[in-house]
Amino acid sequence: MKKNKCEMNGNNAGGAIYGLGFIGAVIYYISTATGFWNGILGFLKALVWPAFLIYEALRFLGA
Repeated sequence: MKKNKCEMNGNNAGGAIYGLGFIGAVIYYISTATGFWNGILGFLKALVWPAFLIYEALRFLGA
């Protein structure tokens, strides 16, 4: 009996870009934090940095 094998063609560049962006966002937000809770908020913001990026891009484009 043959097992069905799901093959994915492509690479995981998106995950690598998100990971590097996450690290950069964490460094930026924590380095600009003025206190402990602002650092925690910065970490949480770093988790959703793509949303901020898309928002600013759409705002820039006038959408």
